[in-house]
Amino acid sequence: MIEIDGSKKGGSGTILRVSVALSAIKGQPLHIYNIRHNRPQPGLKPQHLEAVLTAARLCDAKVEGAKVNSQELWFDPREIRGGKVEAEIGTAGSISMLLMTVLPVCAYAKNSVELHVTKGGTDVSHAPTINYLRFVLLPILKRMGLNATINVRKYGYYPKGNGEVIATVEPAKNLKALQLESHGNVKTIKGVSVCTFLAERKVAERQARMAEDYFRKKGFKLDIQIINDMSNPLQKGSSLVLWVETDTEVILGSDAIGELKKTSERVGEEASQKLWEEISAKPTVDVHLADLILPYVALAPGESVYLTRTISEHLETNIWLAEEILKVKFKTEKTDGLYRIEKVGNTE
Repeated sequence: MIEIDGSKKGGSGTILRVSVALSAIKGQPLHIYNIRHNRPQPGLKPQHLEAVLTAARLCDAKVEGAKVNSQELWFDPREIRGGKVEAEIGTAGSISMLLMTVLPVCAYAKNSVELHVTKGGTDVSHAPTINYLRFVLLPILKRMGLNATINVRKYGYYPKGNGEVIATVEPAKNLKALQLESHGNVKTIKGVSVCTFLAERKVAERQARMAEDYFRKKGFKLDIQIINDMSNPLQKGSSLVLWVETDTEVILGSDAIGELKKTSERVGEEASQKLWEEISAKPTVDVHLADLILPYVALAPGESVYLTRTISEHLETNIWLAEEILKVKFKTEKTDGLYRIEKVGNTE
């Protein structure tokens, strides 16, 4: 049995998500305790609970302790079958976080997976926006051999949520190692600016215009898609995702979401500043992608390497879990102002 103390490292929901995914993939029972121990309200929140239950549906797992506020969980997986799976969060909890839990599991499914997620948040605080997953994470995973698409039916925001997406995933016969050691030269900078039931205030256009002005001063032209969305009459909101593609096939992304008393111009500026920080540092993955791809890199046979400008709490946590559960070994070293993350092989 895999035994994981959820209070280790940052004590965040990341420990739960990655532990459940790796337990399902290994087909090995998991016992996790002190779940989200270091958070103001510890234990399972609705989005964490639904992520666990969705993973359980994929692999017919027996689960104990799966209830809201629970700080201890037993997860006993069986074969990862795939097929059509329904998930309903019921709050503005992050759909992206749920997908991040189950995407690695889907890679090892016997059959293709169609995951229908309803009543959640697509673009909420403390989580990647759904378009960040679509345009930054998924293209990198495709390079590693995992083909997945995300179709947004309804955008959802805090506090009501009500977002809806369909994710389709083809099993990856063999995940490929990732070699990203050279930042290269910027080829293009793209973006998607979305607003829901805010077209009359030109929110999507204003977010995009600020980003275009910001990068024009840096000598770059942006290609931003404007989406004046009308999918969710229950919840107004907005988001902006930006990403840069280089001639060495590097993708660096950033995003920002609209909030009460936050101007559209501030959303555009925030996403732009975050992306410029990445471009200026010249890593090969951005600070968020660095931790999101870690489980896949750990699972892929062979040696992988990439460069990031900082080691976040989530990245440190994911390295610890991968080494603990998968018995792989990572080496991190600072070189020329960047952190080189290298999977150097198995410890067993």
